[in-house]
Amino acid sequence: MKQKKKIIVCGHICLDITPVFGKQRCESLSELLSPGKLVHMQGADVHVGGCVANTGLAIKRLGGEVSLMGKVGNDAFGRLALSFLDGESKKHMLVSEDSATSYSVVLAPEGIDRIFLHDPGANDTFSSEDLDFDKIREADLFHFGYPPLMKRMYRNNGQELAELLERVYQMGVSVSLDMAAIDAASDAAEENWKAILKRVLPYVDYFVPSAEELAFMIDRELYRQWEEKTAGKELIQGIDLEKDLTRLSDQLLQMGAKVILIKCGAKGLYLRTAKGAMLSTMGRGAPEQIERWADLELFEECFLPEQVRSGTGAGDTTIAAFLTAVMEGRTWNQSMKLAAGTGACCVEAFDALSGLRSFEELEEKMERGWKKQPVELLSWEYSTADKCWKK
Repeated sequence: MKQKKKIIVCGHICLDITPVFGKQRCESLSELLSPGKLVHMQGADVHVGGCVANTGLAIKRLGGEVSLMGKVGNDAFGRLALSFLDGESKKHMLVSEDSATSYSVVLAPEGIDRIFLHDPGANDTFSSEDLDFDKIREADLFHFGYPPLMKRMYRNNGQELAELLERVYQMGVSVSLDMAAIDAASDAAEENWKAILKRVLPYVDYFVPSAEELAFMIDRELYRQWEEKTAGKELIQGIDLEKDLTRLSDQLLQMGAKVILIKCGAKGLYLRTAKGAMLSTMGRGAPEQIERWADLELFEECFLPEQVRSGTGAGDTTIAAFLTAVMEGRTWNQSMKLAAGTGACCVEAFDALSGLRSFEELEEKMERGWKKQPVELLSWEYSTADKCWKK
């Protein structure tokens, strides 16, 4: 039997509190929430969230061998967050006496994108000193998530993050990095994220941000163009799939990225990879038959969910499926499809994990003709053999 590759998921963790709205469908939150108005709710969904929980526990549910590393406070929220983790998952979690547990209130009424009320809590004090590097040294893949929500990771031009990822990379462990949305009024927004990424991406094998996060960080003019196009609606609707993704990924390749997976919400997933010589520098968690991953530019349409309850954790679980599939030795085509299918299943539940299905179930559903959200890429070519768009 093939030995499973070992994965560490590290970084941001919080408690997610999602008030459950009724069937009030709206075009904007201001239609639903206004001063003095009483809104009747239907309970609340409370789960542990953030990259560590969403991506880490999804990898475990999908069959991967994973350990979690994050930081919570010694408080009621912290104890509640840890109660969602089993004994093995808690083993490398740090409980701080000096910091409060991070939490998010997730507003997700039907018809609009989610809004997060977020307190970073203990994530702001998280540093390399909180990690078990002996455990990390045993791993094949180290996945780090949400540095824009972790103050020590982004201040001083990302010095802490760069030193951490370089140390892990030098161990021969493959490094994966996920980002998070940045509040334009926060301290993180004042940082030079393009400079930070130039500093850290040489040590990153898999870079897996969303399109919105990426444009805000490295191409603010493009981000402003999307804002103007969408006029307050979901930003992803302003993206030009044919031009914008190539424009963004060109910059990332120049910075040293190797495998780039950009999440594009309900539109789908974009994959761009470096040339073979660059891919050969990847760590132990590199794809099998790595020569077949070289110099790719692909787009995978999103599968249609049976219902949409909440987008909470959809990006995290999409990444979990992609990384798990790659660690199992699956092809880029299989990995992309399983990632897209997992994201579609995730939105069928209020939390990140309840809607997930095994890879076998997803493949069966695909074989039965699971429909996709159609996109049109006039300058790209649709491959009927691989059932995806290629450039």
